[in-house]
Formats: sequence, structure tokens, C-alpha cells
Amino acid sequence: MEVVPISIAAIAALLSVVATYLAVRSRDMLAAVVFSAVQSTAYALIYYVLMAPDIVLVYIPVSVGILPAVAVLLIKKTERYES
Repeated sequence: MEVVPISIAAIAALLSVVATYLAVRSRDMLAAVVFSAVQSTAYALIYYVLMAPDIVLVYIPVSVGILPAVAVLLIKKTERYES
């Protein structure tokens, strides 16, 4: 058992928890989308450490690319700040 990948996964898990908290607490919708993308990137890193590259190859474009792009387009059509 290697210590380095487990510590990387632990740091990524902590980063994902922090990013999730910040996304939920943010009143700025654009910042919440960025925090959500950071959380998704941390999850992708965890999947990579757990040796699931096929999931990573699908998860990154969808959750880090397409989902934030659609959310930003929707935010442009509504209000950016939560009242």
C-alpha cells in the first residue's frame, strides 16, 4: 500500500468538502459554479487515484466542462446574485 496516493485522495476529499461548502454558502451564482467545478475536479482526482481512468475520462468533460458552461449560460439569462 502506497502512502502518496492515499494522501492525495485525502487532500482531494478535503478540498471537495471545502468547495462544496463554499458553493452552498456563496450568494454569487458564478462563484458557486466555479466552486462546483473545483469540487468536480477534486472528485476526478479521487477517481484517478482509485484507478478508474474510464470514469475520469467521462467525468471531467461532463462535470468540469459542460455542466459549468450550461450553468453560466443560465446565470446570464437570470440574476447573478442571490437575493
